[in-house]
Amino acid sequence: MSYPKTLTTLIQTLKKLPGVGQKTAERFAFQMLSWQEKDLINLSTAVSDVKQNLTYCSDCGCLIETGPCNYCTSTKRDPKTLCIVSSAKDVFAIEEMRLFNGIFHVMHGLLSPMDGRTVTDLDLNKLKARIQSLGTQEVIIALDSTVEGDATALFLKKELEPLGLFLSRLALGLPMGSSLDFVDEGTLSRAFAGRHSF
Repeated sequence: MSYPKTLTTLIQTLKKLPGVGQKTAERFAFQMLSWQEKDLINLSTAVSDVKQNLTYCSDCGCLIETGPCNYCTSTKRDPKTLCIVSSAKDVFAIEEMRLFNGIFHVMHGLLSPMDGRTVTDLDLNKLKARIQSLGTQEVIIALDSTVEGDATALFLKKELEPLGLFLSRLALGLPMGSSLDFVDEGTLSRAFAGRHSF
């Protein structure tokens, strides 16, 4: 026997979330059936607001709400040090440590030919222009310790070396194959503090 169409649609939509399979989506959907109507409306509004109220800074790529980017406009941040990350979520992980006061550059992905992400998707001209206009002296490559992260880091190193920058990469404490999403604050702090010349 199949579920009613409305419930099936909800289950299929929930399955689009990472790590959510058929059974988990079914549990979520049936749990929502027991929610009060105001809670369902709040969820619906929150999901709708994500697309309407959030955007990416056109300069650094960080996630922002309306108005100027706090990362780009803050006078407390040092433009001489730039940290390259693959996603806007990584910025929040690094900010949580309260150890870094430089600026960010979000790549919005890593090199991955299998997924169709090539060198042109990295927009290196924009990155190089930012480095030169800000007078950046050190670039920290804070990418995932995965095959894609390593490939992207090596490519960035090759492209940025001619600019005469001090290049470093997160090291100590990040296990191979790990994603910054799943690294605890203490491990990330050690990796950040123990970064090395790259």
